[in-house]
Amino acid sequence: MKQPPHSNRGHRERNGEQRRPRENRQSTPDSSYTAPHYSPPESEPPSRYSRDAPRVEHRDSKCTNICSRRGIVLICSVLTNTLVLICVVAAQMVTSGLSSMGGMGGISIDSSFNLQGTELQEVRRLDMEYSQMRAPGIYGGIAFSLTFGVVSLVFVVAGNKPAYHMNQKLLVGALAFQAVGAVGYVVAVGLYLHFVIQVNSTETCKRREIIYSRNGYTWMNCNVSGGDAAVALFGLITAILYTAGTVLTVQTIRGVKRYQREKKRRHAEKQEAQGNHRRAPLRADTTSV
Repeated sequence: MKQPPHSNRGHRERNGEQRRPRENRQSTPDSSYTAPHYSPPESEPPSRYSRDAPRVEHRDSKCTNICSRRGIVLICSVLTNTLVLICVVAAQMVTSGLSSMGGMGGISIDSSFNLQGTELQEVRRLDMEYSQMRAPGIYGGIAFSLTFGVVSLVFVVAGNKPAYHMNQKLLVGALAFQAVGAVGYVVAVGLYLHFVIQVNSTETCKRREIIYSRNGYTWMNCNVSGGDAAVALFGLITAILYTAGTVLTVQTIRGVKRYQREKKRRHAEKQEAQGNHRRAPLRADTTSV
C-alpha cells in the first residue's frame, strides 16, 4: 500500500518537480504543523504594532483636532486679541504725558524740563485732563479685547474632539461668536479711531502740544499715535481672522450634517437588511408547506 506513493515521489523527482510539494503544503491539512516554525517571527511584530497604533492615534487626536484649520484660526485670533490689549495699554501710557510717567517713578518732569511755577502746574493739569478724556477708550478697548480673547480660547479648548463628536450647539455658538466678532471688531476699530481723533482735536490736547513742543518734545502732538494705529491694525487683522473662521465653521457644520445623514442612511439600510434576513426563513417555511 505504501509503494505507490514512493513510486510517484520518485517519478516526480525524476521529472524535476521537487518544489511543488513545498508550495502545496499550505493547501494540505498537514501544513498547520509547519506554521508555528515560520509564522510566529513574522506575526509577532505586527501584533505589537497593532497594539501601539491606537495609542499613537489617541495621543495625537487632541492636538490634531485643535490644530485643524478652524482651530488654527481661533488660536491666531487669541494672539491678535492679546496684541490689541497690549497696544491699547501702550498707547495710553505713551500719550498720557511725561508728568504721569514721573508720577509712576519713570521720569521726573522737574529734571527733564525747564518748567517752573504756573507752567509746570498747567502741564500736569492738562495731562490729567487728557488722560481722563482718553479713559473710556482704554477701558473699553481692554474689556473688548479681553472678552473676545478669553471666549476664543474657550472655543479652542472645546475643539479638542472631532467635529462629528462635538455638540451641534457648540459649533453653532462658535459660528455666531465669530460672525459677531468679525462685525464687532470692524465697528470697534472705527469707533476707537473716531474717539481718539475727537479727543485729539480738543483744546486741551492743542495746549499740551504747544507746551511740549516748546521744550523739544515734538512727538507729543495731537495726531494719531503709533500705539493707536497698532490697535486699529491688529483689530482689523482680528476681524479678518474671525471672518475666515466663520467660513470654516460653516463648512464644518455642513460636513457634520452630511456625515449624520450618511450615518442614518447606513443605519436604516442595515436594519432593513436585518429585517429581510429575519423574514427569509418564514418565507421558506411557508413555501415548503
